[in-house]
Amino acid sequence: MNLRPWNNIKINECNEPFISIPKSIYRLTPHPYMSLGAPYLAGADPWILRKSVLKRLVRAQQHLSEINPQLQLALFDAWRPISVQKYMFNYTIVETCKSKGLDINAITVNGGINDVIEEVGHFWAKPSSDPLTPPPHSTGAAIDLTLADLTGTPLDLGGEIDFIGPESDPEFYKKDSIRMPLSTHHTFHKRRSLLLSVMEHAGFVQHPKEWWHFSYGDQLWSWLNKKDNAIYGAPLEVSKDITLSEPSLVT
Repeated sequence: MNLRPWNNIKINECNEPFISIPKSIYRLTPHPYMSLGAPYLAGADPWILRKSVLKRLVRAQQHLSEINPQLQLALFDAWRPISVQKYMFNYTIVETCKSKGLDINAITVNGGINDVIEEVGHFWAKPSSDPLTPPPHSTGAAIDLTLADLTGTPLDLGGEIDFIGPESDPEFYKKDSIRMPLSTHHTFHKRRSLLLSVMEHAGFVQHPKEWWHFSYGDQLWSWLNKKDNAIYGAPLEVSKDITLSEPSLVT
C-alpha cells in the first residue's frame, strides 16, 4: 500500500501530555469501536487528546456556539491505540468484501482482495508500528466528529462517518449545492462547510477524503500547513498515569 504524501514529514515529538476530554463536549455513545469489540486494553480511554489539541477543540465548540447557539460538536472518536487501528482496518476490509458480495476466505490476489485493501486504505490509515508513519489517531492529534442539535441528535451531513465511498469527500455535494440551492445536497454541503469553518477557526486541518476527520500537530497538519515537521508521534503506551484532568480547559 502506498504511503500518503504527508507520511514523509519528519516528527519532532514534543512530549505533550494526553488530557481527558471534558464531558461538556458532547460525545456519541456507546463508543462505536468498543461496541464492535475492538481491543482496548484495560484502562485505555478513547476520550483523550493531546493538551493543545483539546484546547483547540474547546475553542471550536465555543466558536460554534457563538455562530449557532442551537448546535454543538458531537464527538465520534478521538485517541485510538494501534491495536484498535489494526482491528478496525481488518474489520472494514471484511465488511467491504461483504458489501461487494465477495467471500474473503475464497478470493485471491487476482480475485480482488488487493483492490479492497487499497480502497479501504484510502480512508483507514495503515496500522503501522513504524514511528515514522504513525496512524493519526494513535498520536492524540486527530478527532472524528460531526454536528448535533442541543438534544444530542446528530445532523445529517450526507454520509455516515467511516463510510467507504465518494460521498465521504468533504466537497462531494459542492457542485449540486451550487446548481440546486434548495436541495438536500445544498443543506449537506452547508453543514459540512460549517463544521470545516469552526474547526479551521481553531487551527485544525481536515482530511482530504473524510469530512469528519480533523487534526492538529500530526503529519497531515504539518503537510497541509507547509511546516517542516509534525509535533506529535505515536507513544508506545498511554496509561491512566499520564492521562490528566485539566478543568481550566473548559472555561
